[in-house]
Parts: sequence; structure tokens; C-alpha cells
Amino acid sequence: MIFSLENDQCRVTVNSHGAELSSFIRKDLSNLEYIWQADPAVWVRHAPVLFPIVGRLPLDTYLHEGKEYKLPQHGFARDQQFALLSQTGEELIFSLKADENTRALYPFDFELIIRYQLRGNRLIVGWQVHNRAAEQELLFSIGAHPAFRCPLLPDEQFEDYYFEFDHAVSFERHLLAGGLLTGQTEPVLNEQTELPLTYELFADDALVLKKFDFTHLTLRSRTSERAVRLRFDGFPYLGLWTKGPGAPFVCVEPWQGVASTAGGPQELADKEGILNLPPSQTFTTEYSITVE
Repeated sequence: MIFSLENDQCRVTVNSHGAELSSFIRKDLSNLEYIWQADPAVWVRHAPVLFPIVGRLPLDTYLHEGKEYKLPQHGFARDQQFALLSQTGEELIFSLKADENTRALYPFDFELIIRYQLRGNRLIVGWQVHNRAAEQELLFSIGAHPAFRCPLLPDEQFEDYYFEFDHAVSFERHLLAGGLLTGQTEPVLNEQTELPLTYELFADDALVLKKFDFTHLTLRSRTSERAVRLRFDGFPYLGLWTKGPGAPFVCVEPWQGVASTAGGPQELADKEGILNLPPSQTFTTEYSITVE
């Protein structure tokens, strides 16, 4: 089912399937749509939530307490039906709880709560992961994967856009092969405030960042005033991605977790980026999207 938030400036829609943000429109800018509209010929998703892992596992397999389990890339939450807990004019809250189907893939008792709050032209996306078990620790990662139309306007090109940082930044990318980290890195920026977008930049898959000193960035156009600003305080990993030459979108992905390194299956507790949540405790984080 589709649920909506709306104010004088914006209209947001969220699909209960995956609790996925599917539209973010500026009503006061001729109903300009900022979210990629999931053309199945290119990429069928809008903004999936990645849980209980981020990225890929070797052979899509992990071990827990010596037992083998299978999990697809980015986990299963994006393909689950969430329950609507609450709806007001400014807020939507969804919930996903462990059941027999999830336990076959992931033997933990969890509740994932996703909250969308619309404040003017800013959308705050909040996550709560609750460990419902009385004794077992909860091992998980969680991440965002919002895709933004790029270009936003019909007379623009993908290459008219760039990522802008509020100060000069330096970082390297951690290289991927087959969705797994290779252990190799490559420099991207050195004390620069802009990263120009080209399809060549993504020829070897996503840019995976592990060490960076910024908490927000802005997707900007060189030919118009339209922009998208993301803030992601406290996120240790970030992905930047588009599907390939001609794909008219770009993803900005704040992650609490990261893909595995190439090799054989390993204990989930030993996977980089896995969070360890004690029994009956709750993990909380959020990020925001501002459309300009």
C-alpha cells in the first residue's frame, strides 16, 4: 500500500512494501520529482532499506554459531511487507518484526521501525532496531540506498551534476569486484570541494568510502538551481552509485555497515560493520534529505 505525507511545499509517498520512499515532489516547483521512478528497464527500486546486512556476503552465505545461513545482497527487509504503526499529516511509522520466514535466513528476534517525518522541504528518515530477545545479542547492519533523478530537468545531462562538499575533502574509494571488497583502494579527491559526475566514475561499481570527515553533501547542477542535500551524522560508511552508462539517477547511500571482503563465508560476528546490540536494547539513527 502507498502512504503519503504532504505540506504546502512537498508531497512524499512511501510504499509499505519495504517501507520504501517512492516519491519526493516539490509541489511549489511545478511538481518536480526528485526520486528515481524505478523504471524496470534500468533499475527497479527507488530507495531500498538495507537490513540486516549492507552489501554482499561471499557466496551470499554467512555463519552464526557454526551454522550456515544464506542472505541475498543487502538483506531481506527491502522485499518484506511492513506494518503501518502510525500516520499523521507529518509522520509515517512502519514496523517489521522477525517471523518464521526471516528466522530461516537470520536467526534473530528483531523489530525494525522506520519513521518518515516531513518538515518543509526536508525529509527525516529515522531507524530503530530493537533486540526483542531476552538473552541473545543481535548482530546486524543497516543502510540507506536512495536514488535521485539525475538530471532533474529535461534540458540537462548527467555530467552537468556534481557532489558539493562544505569544505575541502580528501578520500579514497575501496574497490569492489563482484559486489565484494577487494582490499584495494584508489584515491578520489585530494583537498577538493567538488566531485564531478561522470559515468566513467562508476565503471567499476560503487564508490565505497570508509574514512571521511564530512557529514553531509549536496547533489548540484551547473545549469540550474535545483539540488538535493543529504545529512548523515554518525554514519561510518558511504556509498555513491549509479547503474551504468545512461542511467538517469545517482544514489547517495549512508551505511551502518559495508560489503564483505572477498573470500569464504565467515561468522557474522566477524564481518566488518556488524553492530552488536545487547538483549532488549534499541539502536537508533537517522539521516535527512532536503530538496532545493
